[in-house]
Amino acid sequence: MSLSSKQPRPALYPGLLLYRCMLWLALPIVLVRLWWRGRSDPTYRPRWRERFGFYRQPISSKSIWFHTVSAGESIAAAPLIRDFAQRDALKRPVLVTTMTPTGSEQVTGLLGDCVQHCYAPYDFTFAVRRFFAHVQPRALILMETEIWPNLILQAKALGIPVLLMNARLSAKSMRGYERFAWLGRPVLQAIDLIACQTQEHAARFQTLGVLPARVQEVGNVKYDLDARIDLAQRAQQMQARLGGEPSQSWIAASTHPGEEELVLQAHQQLLQTHDKLLLWLAPRHPNRIAELTPLLDRFSQQLPGGWCRYSDLLQQSRVNDTLVSVVVVDQMGVLMPLYEEADVAFVGGSLVAHGGHNPIEPASVSTPVITGPHYFNFAQVFADLMQVGACITTDQHALFDAVDQLLNDVERCNVMGTAGAEVVEMNRGAKQRSLVLLEQQLNVG
Repeated sequence: MSLSSKQPRPALYPGLLLYRCMLWLALPIVLVRLWWRGRSDPTYRPRWRERFGFYRQPISSKSIWFHTVSAGESIAAAPLIRDFAQRDALKRPVLVTTMTPTGSEQVTGLLGDCVQHCYAPYDFTFAVRRFFAHVQPRALILMETEIWPNLILQAKALGIPVLLMNARLSAKSMRGYERFAWLGRPVLQAIDLIACQTQEHAARFQTLGVLPARVQEVGNVKYDLDARIDLAQRAQQMQARLGGEPSQSWIAASTHPGEEELVLQAHQQLLQTHDKLLLWLAPRHPNRIAELTPLLDRFSQQLPGGWCRYSDLLQQSRVNDTLVSVVVVDQMGVLMPLYEEADVAFVGGSLVAHGGHNPIEPASVSTPVITGPHYFNFAQVFADLMQVGACITTDQHALFDAVDQLLNDVERCNVMGTAGAEVVEMNRGAKQRSLVLLEQQLNVG
């Protein structure tokens, strides 16, 4: 008999039974999808067994377990996790799990030896139980919106505290949870503490049945991003590789399928009136470079300069900037100096209905922000930036106009950038408040 079969199990209810049946039916699809992703992205092949609860490496028992998802969440959570690991008076081991290889890469690069790392299991009962038997965590700390029924309910059956930190819940997501209340309500009620980014998010969790005493507003820890004192120097070094002479540039960051072509079309128009304008094109998933190559090659035939990879640019001390119109960012964790270098930042995932990505990083370095109409994932952050005029909204038909207006108006760019940096500075402090809550909940004062 395996250790996982001896674990206490959560009480069953009709919604949970139906959910588990649906998961079992989906298992062949999950396996095929994982295999298919491994074909297009080899980084998904190693350690695939971890996703089903099979771990080769030893993991310290009684760890404080933080779970993020991918690169963005891992980068945002890293300062909080690092400070917690350093402040934990009992010096208990810290485990960080992710679901994607890019998230794994960021955990390793940003947190290094101060934490242990592995992939989190998929939410199948057998995988979750094997994970708990192997790890035996002291507490489970989920980041943002990672609400998995089997994972949370099994933790509670084992008497493990469950906390949801930097939590957010959009109006659209709340309506989805309301439709599936037959499954989700007991899961949400099993969470011991939900530390929300805003009062609006807190109110939505309460609407779904979470007790007010278990919900608190602490702010958004993404405002407490690590400050790099060498950003200006790194931006200057990048400029030197491009010929040394200051020139205009803009960045399209965290773009998704369907957006790159729109960005390149806008860049093609911009080059007609802005000589030597450079575009930093940073797809959300750098492994899509091969997919984007035909599109980039096609547009390069109509541009005064071609395109190159960011990694190739780093390997050269200097390139002729007349030969480069587009630099495709094929590495993770390098956007901050590019935001510093750029005159304008378009934040992707917003021209398509993905919900947008984090605008705090460009705002923190005084770069004016442009977003498409779909930014519900960061609605409050964008609202704060828009309120002070630090961000403008556009759509797929007017992206060129929005970027062109800012490139032609340096004074407006400066005003927008200053306002954005002030918003970031005013909203700092969520990390400290979150640390206090963690210490109170886990008794590690």
